[in-house]
Amino acid sequence: MKQITKLFQYGTLGALMTGLYDGTMTIGELLEHGDIGIGTLDQIDGELIVLDGKAYQAKSTDGRLEVLEVSSEMKVPYAAVVPHRASHSFTQNQVISDNDLQAKIETYFEGKNLFKSFKMHGNFQKMHVRMIPTAKTGESFVTVAANQPEHTAENVSGTIVGIWTPDLFHGIGVAGYHLHFLSDDHSFGGHIMDYVMTNGRIEIGDIDQLDQRFPVSDEKYLKSDFNLDQMRSDITAAE
Repeated sequence: MKQITKLFQYGTLGALMTGLYDGTMTIGELLEHGDIGIGTLDQIDGELIVLDGKAYQAKSTDGRLEVLEVSSEMKVPYAAVVPHRASHSFTQNQVISDNDLQAKIETYFEGKNLFKSFKMHGNFQKMHVRMIPTAKTGESFVTVAANQPEHTAENVSGTIVGIWTPDLFHGIGVAGYHLHFLSDDHSFGGHIMDYVMTNGRIEIGDIDQLDQRFPVSDEKYLKSDFNLDQMRSDITAAE
C-alpha cells in the first residue's frame, strides 16, 4: 500500500499579505509534521528554512547576513513542511540556470495540479537570495518586501528545499516554486531569487494530501476582512 505524504501548512501566504505577522505556532509543533520546508518567523523576522528536521532562520541586519538555528519555542505565522520522500530523482552534471532546471524538473510532473516537494543538494556557481526584514503586525507586506535585503554567493555548496503550489491554490501559498536555500556550512541562506547550479542531485517528492491549519485562537485573523483580488496581486508583487 502506498505511503501517503501529507503537506502540513500553518497559516496562509495570503494572510501575511494583509499584515498578520504574529507567530501563533511553535517551531516544536511545526517540526512534528515534516522534515523539510519553508516559511517565516514571528513578525516576519527573516526566512525560515527547515532541512533534515531542523529549523534555521536566515536574516540580514545592517547588510550582514546570518543564519541561526531556531529554538523549538519560537513561533511562526506561516510555514509549510512535509516529510519529504523522493518519488523521482536525477543527477545534474552540467551547469544549468534555475529556469532551465525547473523546466527539466517539470518533465517529471504528471500534471500541474498537485503539490510537490523538492530537496536539491549541489554546487552553485551563483546563489541569489533575499530575506524579508522584521515588521510589525499591520504594516503592508508589499511595502516591507520592497526594502528587503538581497545577498549573492558565488561557488557555494548547499541545499535547496521547497514546495510547488498549483495555480488552483494561489493565496494559500505562492503558485509555482517557493524555494529556500541553506549552505552546507550554515553561513548563507534565504528565499531564492535566482541561481546557477554547477552540479547536483535533485529529488522531487509527490504530495498526496494538504493539511491546512489556521490560527483559530488569533482574534486578528478571525476578524480580518480580506480583499482577495488585492491579496493575490500583492503575492505576485512580493514573491
